[in-house]
Amino acid sequence: MARKTPGLNTSAMSDISFLLLAFFLMVSNINSDSGIARRLPPPLPPNQDKPEVRERNIFVVKINSHDLLLFNGEYGRIEDLKDRAKTFLGNPQDLPTLPEKEELDIPLLGKTRVSKGVISLQNDRGTSYDMYLQVQNELAAAINEMRNELSTDRFGKKYADLSDSQAEAIDKAIPIAISEAEPTKIGEKK
Repeated sequence: MARKTPGLNTSAMSDISFLLLAFFLMVSNINSDSGIARRLPPPLPPNQDKPEVRERNIFVVKINSHDLLLFNGEYGRIEDLKDRAKTFLGNPQDLPTLPEKEELDIPLLGKTRVSKGVISLQNDRGTSYDMYLQVQNELAAAINEMRNELSTDRFGKKYADLSDSQAEAIDKAIPIAISEAEPTKIGEKK
C-alpha cells in the first residue's frame, strides 16, 4: 500500500499575509489629493438680480486646453499673473482703464477706498488640473500680499497675526473678488 503524503498546514500563511498587508498599508505614504481651501460666498436670494459689473471692473483670465494664459485677451505667463492681479485690484494710480473704487467707512480703518474689481477666471474643458491650481494659487497670493501690505501699513503686523476684528476690517477693504465661469471650450459661445 502506498503512503499518503502529509498536507501542509497553510492557516499560518494566511495570518502572516494579512499582517504584512496591514503593515504595508500603515507605513505606506498614500498620495493625497490636492485642492483649494476657499470658502464660497453664500448664494444670492432667488428674488435678487445679479449685480451688474462694468467692463473696466473685470480682469479676465482665461486658460485654454494647452495651458496657455490670456489676460484680457493678451497672452501672459503664470509668473506675471500675481503682479497683474495686484495692479488691477489695487489700481494705485486711479487709471480710468482699471477698476473703480468706492469709499467705505470700515470699522478700525475709517474711510477706505475699496476696489470694485472682479477677476473672472475662465478655463477650457481640456485645461490641466495642475495649471488650474497654479492660477488659483497666484490669484490667492495676490490677494494675500495685498492684505499683508495693508495690515502692515495700518496695524504694524502681518495679516495672519491680526485679531479677528482687525482681520475682518482688512477683509472688507480687500475682498476676494474671483468669479469662475463654468468650463467651456475657449472660443465657444455659451
